[in-house]
Amino acid sequence: MMTRTESPGGDRNADIDDVLTELDELEEMVDKDEELQQVRETMRTARKVRPSGVIGRFRTQFGLRDAGEALVGSFVFGLPMIVEDGALDIGRFIAERPLALALTLLFGGAVVFGILRAGEFERVVEDRIGGVVPLRPVAIVTIASGLAVALMTGWGRVSWSEPTVAGAQTLLIAIVMSVGASVGDILPEN
Repeated sequence: MMTRTESPGGDRNADIDDVLTELDELEEMVDKDEELQQVRETMRTARKVRPSGVIGRFRTQFGLRDAGEALVGSFVFGLPMIVEDGALDIGRFIAERPLALALTLLFGGAVVFGILRAGEFERVVEDRIGGVVPLRPVAIVTIASGLAVALMTGWGRVSWSEPTVAGAQTLLIAIVMSVGASVGDILPEN
């Protein structure tokens, strides 16, 4: 008997609906009560499974692949901001207003944390600095900030003779890059 998960080329990946269809068919075929109970219990468990969707789940420690995804996400999100003069104007504006600078930093941090929270980064217990601080958000912000400083300085987009302005401009780019790094990190690998 050919089921939905089978195809001539074998190119279709099975999903939870396919599993439930197979279990429905199996439920009709079993003849012992204990087998029927086992199939029904498996069906209940399968219905509780969350589909992977657009956002991936973190299952392992932050590794080299994650760092690469964060670097690419940072670059893709940050490059348009670096070449656009409007970002420099905004950086200059917030440099002169400490409250605006603080609110920008808090908002950016909240967005990054929210994106990573959607991927359930806190469930990876072995991924902690000193057993307490989650490594993933720290690594993502560090990668994005390092890239922001390197590109803004290397491409002459900031003048460190005015460190407050240069710092605010670079901070703005680092926030955008951190968002990009977070998005790059949570997208499923499949």
